[in-house]
Amino acid sequence: MDHKRAFLAITVSLLFLVLWSWMFSPPPQQPTPQQESTESRPETRPVPEIQPIDPALAPQTIAPQDQTGERLEAGPDVRSETPLDPGFIASPATRGQRITVRSPLFEAVFNSEGGVLEQFKLRQYRQTIEPNAPFVDLVDSPDPRKRPLGLLWNDQPTWMQGEWTVTGDNLNLAHGERGSLSFTGRFGQLELVRTFSFTGDTYLIEEHLQVRNHSPNQIGATLGFTMASEPLSAIQDRYTPTQVMYYDINGLEKERKDKNLLPGVRSDTGVLWGAVQSNYFLAAVIPGFSDPVFKARLEDGMHRLVMETRNFFLDSQLEMQFRSTYYFGPREREALSVAPANLLEALHYGWFDLIASPLIQVLNFFHGYVHNYGLAIILLTLVIKLIFFPLSQKSYKSMQQMKKLQPMMLKLREKHKDDRQKMNEEMMQLYKTYKVNPLGGCLPIAVQIPVFIALYQALMGAIELRHAPFITHVPFTDIIWLADLSARDPYYVTPIIMGATMFLQQKLTPAPGDPMQAKIMLFLPIIFTFLFLTFPSGLVLYWLVNNVLSIAQQWWVMREPAKS
Repeated sequence: MDHKRAFLAITVSLLFLVLWSWMFSPPPQQPTPQQESTESRPETRPVPEIQPIDPALAPQTIAPQDQTGERLEAGPDVRSETPLDPGFIASPATRGQRITVRSPLFEAVFNSEGGVLEQFKLRQYRQTIEPNAPFVDLVDSPDPRKRPLGLLWNDQPTWMQGEWTVTGDNLNLAHGERGSLSFTGRFGQLELVRTFSFTGDTYLIEEHLQVRNHSPNQIGATLGFTMASEPLSAIQDRYTPTQVMYYDINGLEKERKDKNLLPGVRSDTGVLWGAVQSNYFLAAVIPGFSDPVFKARLEDGMHRLVMETRNFFLDSQLEMQFRSTYYFGPREREALSVAPANLLEALHYGWFDLIASPLIQVLNFFHGYVHNYGLAIILLTLVIKLIFFPLSQKSYKSMQQMKKLQPMMLKLREKHKDDRQKMNEEMMQLYKTYKVNPLGGCLPIAVQIPVFIALYQALMGAIELRHAPFITHVPFTDIIWLADLSARDPYYVTPIIMGATMFLQQKLTPAPGDPMQAKIMLFLPIIFTFLFLTFPSGLVLYWLVNNVLSIAQQWWVMREPAKS
């Protein structure tokens, strides 16, 4: 019966959290023109447009000649001509012009050779809590062959070959402003025109690609739109691991294990987007063409992925157009909500996302009033405690009843110390007589486990808590203390206090009749203290406040018989 009540309490709690988030969620944001264009884009991907090439765009080239000087006619075999010269690999250090696009949100540095990215700095996020720390750079790739926004033609990197020109100059966009850059590459009779569009209000980059076949022959190829990133989190950082993820017909898929990424992962069933992400940042490519193929793997410590077209053919003097969208930014709801293809699904908090997402919204709701995420966590803990109050109350009363039975239990153990089966039968009869559930005291902890895991996942993945302070300095000193709730307590003060409160709570709880079990229970605070030493301080704060509230409630229940 108690288990049924526990499940009922969880269900009611979930409903409360969902209703809370629905009732107090912020009003829907009025879409900007950019938002309208992305949100209204149909999920069914358009077939690439094909149209004749404007004769004025034909390159001025000299047809090949034979030894007698006669011009040669091209053969009918569409594969007889290789559009790109695979033998020409230029030195990237000596090629290309750096072009900067700066907005209030980011600073992107493009290379004119192919329009690849050299840097993408997030101007709202710094690497550390130091005021002048460098901005987070989602690219920062020293290897030009693996830079993001590269375009592959039949798996060949176009940005390392051909002749590229750029139309446009450095851009400095304010809120609401738009701008664009065009990069044109020529490979004999093949011409690629990449036009990137930017806005000052989003982290999105939209690409319009024009493939022009100026040759007299039909050409066939595949195109690949690439994304790449160095680890977005510190090496060996178990809290914010870098991983590859994609969204296809089966839903959201994640891969973080090197043993699977080194040989590569692939999906070709209804892929909507692919991304490299840590718990806080995301770099994604969203194909705007139908039936893309997703491929990803780990190369020399760099996560690389490509969204590839199926093999296509383009007749002579025709132009084919493709569209793609890129996202470089935080894993933040408002920023992701304006991206197409349901990129918001990337904001997933794991197994207990159903609980974690409302918890984050409630946390943000409180932060809107107190403007301190530490205080918001305390208020959130209080709300969770109130939700579980009836269940905890019943459990503490069950503990109190167990305490009354202790003398009788000791007598039974002494009486049947040589017959364990008989002792257990007598114990169960004793519980039944006095209507006591021996597991009743464990229910408050057991029921909170899903909430604790959900909160753990939420706090680990909530960029709102990254570098969010609670008590920035030790009082009356300039010693930095809880200046980042996503990091551990540098002086282990909160984990030790948490362990002490847990020990006090254990002392208030009636000791089990079994001496060995009693010793094990006393070791739990020590184990939890060591476990929480490296946990983010925001999570330790939640557990600490929860312990204090539990002690107060338990003390109140325990003193009731004395009053009566």
